[in-house]
Amino acid sequence: MLQKLTSKVTETAEKKRLFSNILSLGVLQAANYLLPLLTVPYLVRVLGPEYFGLLAFSTATVAYFMLITDYGFNLSATRQISIHRNEQEKVNEIFSAVMIIKFCFMLLSFILLALLVFTVDKFHQHWQLYFITFGMVIGQMLFPVWLFQGMEKMKYITYLNIAAKVFFTVCVFIFVKHQNDYLLVPLLTSLGFIVAGLCSFYFVRKELAVRFILPELRSIHFQLTDGWHIFFSSIAISMYTVSTTFILGLFTNNTVVGYFSAADKIVQAAKGIYQPVSQAIYPLIGKKLHEDKKSGLDFIYKATWIVGGGMLVISALLFVFAEAIVNLLLGAEYQHSILILRVMAFLPFIIALSNIFGIQTMLNLGYKKAFSRILILAAVLGFSLCIFLVRYYDGLGIAVTLLLVEVFVTLTMFFFLKVKLRNNNE
Repeated sequence: MLQKLTSKVTETAEKKRLFSNILSLGVLQAANYLLPLLTVPYLVRVLGPEYFGLLAFSTATVAYFMLITDYGFNLSATRQISIHRNEQEKVNEIFSAVMIIKFCFMLLSFILLALLVFTVDKFHQHWQLYFITFGMVIGQMLFPVWLFQGMEKMKYITYLNIAAKVFFTVCVFIFVKHQNDYLLVPLLTSLGFIVAGLCSFYFVRKELAVRFILPELRSIHFQLTDGWHIFFSSIAISMYTVSTTFILGLFTNNTVVGYFSAADKIVQAAKGIYQPVSQAIYPLIGKKLHEDKKSGLDFIYKATWIVGGGMLVISALLFVFAEAIVNLLLGAEYQHSILILRVMAFLPFIIALSNIFGIQTMLNLGYKKAFSRILILAAVLGFSLCIFLVRYYDGLGIAVTLLLVEVFVTLTMFFFLKVKLRNNNE
C-alpha cells in the first residue's frame, strides 16, 4: 500500500520534485515548531509568565522590522525566480537587486529601532533585549529563502535551519537555568538565524551557481514595484496578527502577554503543519497558471479539499484536548491559557483556507489590488476590535479578535474568487 502510494506521487518529474519539496519543508517545519515546543515547557517554567511575556513582546516588536526587511519578496521574488529559473543571468539579476534592497531596509529598521528604544521609556527599560532580538532581522535578511523556493531546492533550507534550531534547543537547556538568564534566549535565537544566513551563501554559490552582480537601477525599481502590494498586504496582516501581542503588551502587562503567547505558541505549531505545503505549491501554482490557467485552477481545487480536510481535523483535536495540551506543555501556572487556546483552536483550519484563496490563488492570478484591499479592511476591523476588546477581556479579547478577522478574510476572499472566476467563464 505504502509502496503504491509512493510510486503514484513520484510518477512524474513534477510530482517527484513537489513531493521532495514538501518532504524537505515538512522536516524543516517540524524543526521550526517541534524543537521550540521542546523548549517552551521548560522556558515557561524557568522564566515564568512575566518574563516569558516580555520575550514575546520584544519578538512582536522586532517582527515589524522583519516585515519591513522582507518587503513581500518571499512571494514576489519567489514567483519571479520560479518563472526564470532556467535563465541564469536573470536569476543573478533578481537575486542581486533583492539582496541590495533587503540590506538597505535592514539598516533603516535598525535606525528606527534605536529611535524607539532611546525615546520611549517602556522600551528603554530593556534596551539590551530589543537590540539582541534584532539579530533575527539580520539573519532573516541574509537568508534568501525566496531564492531556494523559486528554484524548488528546499532541501538546502532544511539542512541549515535544522542545524540552527538544534543549536538553539540544546543551548537553551544548557545555559538558561534561571529567570535572570532571559537575555540568553533571544541571543541564542539571533545567533542561529545569523549563522544559518551566512552559511546559506555557500549553497547559493556552490549548489545554485548564483552570483552577486551590480544590478541596474531599473531592476531595483522593478523589484520595489512588484513587491509593493504584497508588502502593503503584509503590513495589513500584521495589524491583526503581530500587532495583537504588541497592543496587548501596551495595554496590560507582561504576565497577561505570557498567558496569551503561551497559547499562541501551540496554535502556531498547529498552523505550521500546513506551511510546508504552502511554500512548496506556491511556485508550482504560479508556473501552472502561467502555462495553463485551467490546469492551475484544477490543482488549486484539489489542494483546497485535501488541505482543508486535514487542517479541520487538526483544529478539532486542538479544541477538544485544549486543557490536556496546556497542562502537559505549559503547566498549572498557565490555566488562563486554556480558554484562549480553545477560542483560537480553529485558526489553523481557517488560515489554511485563506492562504489558498489569497496567496496561492489571488496573487498568482494577478489580483494583487483586491488582495491588498481585503487585508486593509481586515486590518481596520482587527485593530478596532483589538483596541476595544483588550480593555475588557485582555488576552481572551485578542483571541476573539483573531478568530473573527480570519473568518472575515477567508469568506471575503472566497466570494471574491467565486464571482471573478464565474464571470471569466461566462
